[in-house]
Amino acid sequence: MNTLGTHPAGVSDEPLSHPRIRQAFRSTKLLVGCYAGLSVLTLIAVVLLRHHPGIVTEAVWGRATIVVATPLLMVSFAARTVRGDRSSYLRLRLASGVMVVVIAVIIALPGAFPLWLKMEQGLCGVL
Repeated sequence: MNTLGTHPAGVSDEPLSHPRIRQAFRSTKLLVGCYAGLSVLTLIAVVLLRHHPGIVTEAVWGRATIVVATPLLMVSFAARTVRGDRSSYLRLRLASGVMVVVIAVIIALPGAFPLWLKMEQGLCGVL
């Protein structure tokens, strides 16, 4: 089927080739791509700064590794959604919501992560 079909979550019946739908997917792919790129750059920074324990803690290592995996999954979900895969659309929506909550918790936790990582996570949340 070439449409996402009517769905209680608000998915349109418009064909995936409709200009409005294509623009929405372009925007989604751009935002998810930026999130993935920022996450990869953060992991590179963690590797380069690994000898500075005040900047790169064990918690930072763990979070940076997880943060790289999550947007890569979201890129996959977005790509499959563009091809009309309903389950990928739902996964993308769910993962996006979960990530915003997780990022809010990370930012709110006192002392668990350095300020620079909280700022990076805030930017990821905005994306």
